[in-house]
Amino acid sequence: MKLKEDMSPLLLQVFRSVVWVYSVITFLPWYLLSGASKNKARAKRVKARSVSRSSAGPYRAVNSQQRLASLLHAGVDTLDKVFEYAVVHFPNRDCLGTRELLNEEDEIQPNGKVFKKVILGDYNWLSYEDTFHLSQRFGSGLAALGQKPLCNIAVFCETRAEWIIAAQACFMYNFPLVTLYSTLGGAAIAHGLNETEVTHIITSKDLLQSRLKAILMDVPRLKHIIVVDKKPPSLPDLPRGIMVHNMATVQELGAKPENIAVSRRQPLPSDIAVIMYTSGSTGIPKGVMISHSNIIAGITGMAERIPNLDENDTYIGYLPLAHVLELSAELVCVSHGCRIGYSSPQTLADQSSKIKKGSKGDTSVLKPTLMAAVPEIMDRIYKNVMTKVEEMSSVQKTLFVLAYNYKMEQISKGYSTPLCDRLVFKKVRSLLGGNMRVLLSGGAPLSAATQRFMNICFCCPVGQGYGLTETCGAGTISDLYDYSTGRVGAPLVCSEITLKDWEEGGYHSTDKPNPRGEILIGGPNVAMGYYKNEQKNREDFFVDQNGQRWFCTGDIGEFHPDGCLKIIDRKKDLVKLQAGEYVSLGKVEAVLKNCSLIDNICAYASSDESYVIGFVVPNQKQLTGLATQRGIRGSWEEICNHAEMEKEVLRIITEAAITGKLERFEIPKKIRLSSEPWTPETGLVTDAFKLKRKELKTHYQDDIERMYGGK
Repeated sequence: MKLKEDMSPLLLQVFRSVVWVYSVITFLPWYLLSGASKNKARAKRVKARSVSRSSAGPYRAVNSQQRLASLLHAGVDTLDKVFEYAVVHFPNRDCLGTRELLNEEDEIQPNGKVFKKVILGDYNWLSYEDTFHLSQRFGSGLAALGQKPLCNIAVFCETRAEWIIAAQACFMYNFPLVTLYSTLGGAAIAHGLNETEVTHIITSKDLLQSRLKAILMDVPRLKHIIVVDKKPPSLPDLPRGIMVHNMATVQELGAKPENIAVSRRQPLPSDIAVIMYTSGSTGIPKGVMISHSNIIAGITGMAERIPNLDENDTYIGYLPLAHVLELSAELVCVSHGCRIGYSSPQTLADQSSKIKKGSKGDTSVLKPTLMAAVPEIMDRIYKNVMTKVEEMSSVQKTLFVLAYNYKMEQISKGYSTPLCDRLVFKKVRSLLGGNMRVLLSGGAPLSAATQRFMNICFCCPVGQGYGLTETCGAGTISDLYDYSTGRVGAPLVCSEITLKDWEEGGYHSTDKPNPRGEILIGGPNVAMGYYKNEQKNREDFFVDQNGQRWFCTGDIGEFHPDGCLKIIDRKKDLVKLQAGEYVSLGKVEAVLKNCSLIDNICAYASSDESYVIGFVVPNQKQLTGLATQRGIRGSWEEICNHAEMEKEVLRIITEAAITGKLERFEIPKKIRLSSEPWTPETGLVTDAFKLKRKELKTHYQDDIERMYGGK
């Protein structure tokens, strides 16, 4: 989507003439020297084909038509061997990095709230060899504390170096690792720990005190709590029989000659590596059993889509490691000798909420080349930058808009713009450190506007991926030479995809111009199933006549002629209105989230009603500015509850919906403005910021009744 060029037609024509002359002079030498013709051909090539020649598939990548890939390296078939391979090839390279905490202080806000601000130093690094020895000692120490092979152990911890050290220890010693989101509610945490019958849990001091302590009485089998921080908390009122250790003490125990000498039981490729509990967006979290061979197949497919991935790359880790996207991304990096620097959403950039003004955020210090992000994070970056553009002087804003639109035209042709990148977008690019060469988006659909913005302003390709916990995060990733938007790319070399007709929704593999249907993913990356849940296993998984496992995703997709997949709907998000029209709630939300006034939105519809309604988290800066224009004053909550503001936001949303080509019946007729943001801590969204529709419906039940005329 082009930005509006707000300048006189004469000046605009002069600018375009100058650009035309510049392009004529520089195009031929640049075209010959840059390899643009090869990149353009690669972007347009067919990337996947149906191996059966049927429009339903199965579709495979063109370089895996005969056989799906399952190994990165011959003989490296378990995760402990993947790490050992990296240690042998990159022993002294940096592996895991953590910033030193120099100072922490309380900062009082104008409204009286107190925010913690930190000043952080440089990254301190562990080499691959250091990390290996720490993991080995930790695994040995856990065994000395009574942890048995093939018996589950839990990790309930923030994303940090100790998480990966603990995970590698469990992979080495064949302890199946149970992962739980740190933002799950107490009942969900207790459910996961009891269902998997864990006796040992690895956690942090903060999470032990804030989340775990309250439910320890509900987890009777738990005997050992290992705290990754240097100083374990003093908890005098722990239930009897539970011992608290810190990680360093367990490593010292494991390093003792009598313990380190004990031979370990190495895992088999078919053994469970991880039981990963889902975020619970549709109810009680389910534990997905993922084998060593499943994960290795998944990371093999992902690594193939990242060109020139090697030990010179730096990855920034900040998403929850309990999420399959982050765990897979970090294991891809470890398998190729990259270094991983740790961060958090609160310290990611110079402007992040916990970074003291004037000090540097993590991207500025680390200068990463690789980053994974969920659309929510990218949408925030997009809106923040565009807000700053609006605040520029008229000359600066005009130059930015003209450069943006010029680069968009060039990108759509498959060409780059080195001069614009250097003169206009360098400052924006520096927000992520200035060295970013690949951004990978996953976890939810990324809007076309945000994807194109990230392409243009950060001067690097954005690979949009599609996968689920049940497929180890692997399914598709768009080719980084393909600058089209709204698609998730071709199947990875480890996966194949079939489209299954869905009669109720009207999607068929025989549809024109593109085959459509429910997405089924098959391959060695498809998980073993749900832990202790045979009914769901029968519903969602099946094995075909060739012995290959398949997962039924519930998502609706269509294949384009070049073999790329586009997600167009979700079975659970489709609601039939009173008059018989089908509304895709996800589609409505995707269109409206591009509106600068909206930080988040949940569309809702009832089959007993004739129209859609919506719950909206407005952008505070934009809405406050709008309220000032309308002469409306008050607290943030009062502005959100003001009937006039509700009407005004609905008018703007309706305009955005029409621009986004939504059907009349898809446009929300009434809305509720929420003064509280939806965060994982509120329980209204998952850690990947997916909407929890059931919880949102309960939370806004009174508003639903009001908007549908009940009150």
